[in-house]
Amino acid sequence: MVVARQRAELDRLREQTATAAVVERATGALMATSGCSPDAAREALVQRARAGRRTLIEECWLTLGALMPAVSQAAGPVPEPLEPPAPAAPRTPPAPSGGPGTLGRLGASLVHVRSPRELAAALLEHLADAVGADAVLLYRRPPGQGLELIGHAGVDDGLAAQWHHVPPLSGFAPLESLRSGEPLWLEHFARDLRKYQLIDEPPGRWRSRAWLPVTTGDASGVSLGVLRRHGAPFDPGDRELLRAVARLCAGRLTTLGAPAEPPAARFSQEVQTVLDALAGATVLLTPLRTATGEVEDYRIEAATPDAVDILGRTGRELVGAHILESYPSVAGEALWQGYLKALDGEPYEGEPYVHEETLAGTTVRAAYSVRAARLGDGLLVTWLRHDLEGREEQRLADMQRLGNLGWANWNLLTRQVTWSSQVYTILGRDPGRGAVALDLLPNLVLPEDAHALARAVAELARHGGSFDVPFRIRTGDTVRHLRAVAEGVTAPDGMVVEVHGFVQDLTAQRSAELALVDSERAILVQRGVLEAERALGIRLQHALLPLPSGPVRLCGLRVEVAYLPAQAGVHVGGDWFSAIELPDDSALFVIGDVAGHGVDAVATMAQLRFTAKGMVTTGSSLTGALARLNSLLLHTRDSQSTATLILARYQPAERRLTWAQAGHLPPLLVRGGEVRRLDRPEGILLGATADPVYESAEFRLEPGDRLLLFTDGLVERLGEDVDLGLTRLADAVRTPEPGSLDELLDAMLEGELRDDVCVLDIRVPAADDARRDGQPSA
Repeated sequence: MVVARQRAELDRLREQTATAAVVERATGALMATSGCSPDAAREALVQRARAGRRTLIEECWLTLGALMPAVSQAAGPVPEPLEPPAPAAPRTPPAPSGGPGTLGRLGASLVHVRSPRELAAALLEHLADAVGADAVLLYRRPPGQGLELIGHAGVDDGLAAQWHHVPPLSGFAPLESLRSGEPLWLEHFARDLRKYQLIDEPPGRWRSRAWLPVTTGDASGVSLGVLRRHGAPFDPGDRELLRAVARLCAGRLTTLGAPAEPPAARFSQEVQTVLDALAGATVLLTPLRTATGEVEDYRIEAATPDAVDILGRTGRELVGAHILESYPSVAGEALWQGYLKALDGEPYEGEPYVHEETLAGTTVRAAYSVRAARLGDGLLVTWLRHDLEGREEQRLADMQRLGNLGWANWNLLTRQVTWSSQVYTILGRDPGRGAVALDLLPNLVLPEDAHALARAVAELARHGGSFDVPFRIRTGDTVRHLRAVAEGVTAPDGMVVEVHGFVQDLTAQRSAELALVDSERAILVQRGVLEAERALGIRLQHALLPLPSGPVRLCGLRVEVAYLPAQAGVHVGGDWFSAIELPDDSALFVIGDVAGHGVDAVATMAQLRFTAKGMVTTGSSLTGALARLNSLLLHTRDSQSTATLILARYQPAERRLTWAQAGHLPPLLVRGGEVRRLDRPEGILLGATADPVYESAEFRLEPGDRLLLFTDGLVERLGEDVDLGLTRLADAVRTPEPGSLDELLDAMLEGELRDDVCVLDIRVPAADDARRDGQPSA
């Protein structure tokens, strides 16, 4: 990470320095020609850039380019343009002429080019019709920084001089393609103009362009630019053709201006004499090296008559050609690396590949692999042809083995029977005993299945058609489930003369089906047990937790109760409540939730409910009752249950509510339109520890107050924090006119319940003379 940041910072500083240098040079040049001040020159450059809808750096390069003809001539004469400037009016792109033909013609013409300028002209000549090219540019990245224009066609020399030397600017498309090593397709002019430095004069002349890196074997690299006046995208065929052209140019660019080639190997003539008498494709290569000793290409010193390149040259016609000219696809591929390993003395053999060729009007497919071995200072490269028929037979055998099936053929006229080896394996028959005639096939199966197979065989042999018959055979101590599929071949007179088909082993599939049936049967039995347990739990729950038919009055309070069981699953839950008057004229409110479901949860709920009521009724404090209930859960045999609980006692004389809790959600108090959660006193859930600490809290209820005690099923949602549910509940009860408990439940609960819901809705009447009516307890 540190190295990457430092490298990015270095690139940014270099770009900033180069940009500042260009601006300063353009400012100085404008001062020298017009005699204006530095500020005026700078402002003039800015105004020109705005008027021409160009960036400042582009305007600086145009200004410098207009002053550079003398400098360019001093460096060397610029040849006359190979064609006049193209008209500015856009034209409809021509239809591509086809990749292979274009490559062949271009490859033949590249043999005669002698400079990058001629190479650009040849490219434009062949790409104009193929992809609709209107201009071609070739940029080389020298060992220093920036880019150098080494060839162009379709661009006038004035514009070429302006863009002859370009510093390493960010967003300059040719440089970006070299940095990434991938083609850059610029097909949306307005969008590309905002992102890249585009060579354009006048603006908008070329509406689409492509820049492709050309691998030349050295560290510099060349970027090939194809500019078009129309803005249509490059279709897949155009892109593939341009990639092939870039590979084709790589070899020619390497040889242009390259040092003299090494002399031919002294034994090449002798080798050529030997190769003339050999079949197959073989060539002798001599490596061409740079001044540093790196291999940049190979020269063909000898070749067999069957050797051929992309230009159609064969045998001795290839002698003297270069590999990157004759086989441009080698550049940068695994084969190129294999050649280098072979030069170091390690023989190379590539992976087989399939090639199609047309011979005498017939398409022939063949598999080849390339071998390379060192011979003296050169390489002997051979293309080996493999037997595709044998490979197809192996694929067929593999398919039969993986599909666990085998093919069979019965000739009813000659009585000849042919089975694949997999049929013997499936039927458990020794191949030495030979295949079985079609009418004797039922003798191999179990007696109870033999009649159906014999009838199908007889029907097929008599009337033709086909059959698909399952049957079983016994091999050793096991029974295997098989399937035979066959069809008849009839003569012109309708007589069945041949039967072919296959036999498949379905034992694994049949075993899975039987196991699935057994599993489904077990699931149905288990579901019946669970349904019975649910019915029992519901009856127990209704018996132990009767619900009042409506609101009740307890110690001057209006109390409404709701209990909603979960709809999903087959288990009942352990949510419960209690609301009763105590002997000292106070009221006890309890709400709890036992972990788990089913009859065990209902039994634990009943135990806690009646024990809590009994303890508080006989004088236990709320915290003392919680401690004893915790001990009860811990010491109950075979019980590992936990539970949450709230105990609350209301003293009507002082309207004081004292409460304690064991790991339960806090009650919600609604007062004067404001909603708040009560601060919970300390208390851990029941059954969690042998040494719990329980504390109590109290507060005074005021006329008009509303207190909600509830279990977690009211506010919890899958994947949601419980605080969001509590906030949603607070919003639902924050109304000027409090609604009924049913309205609150409708607002809070949507769809199928995932857990039981239990709610105690306690309200203090606004009038002081509230009457006590209804049921005395709940």
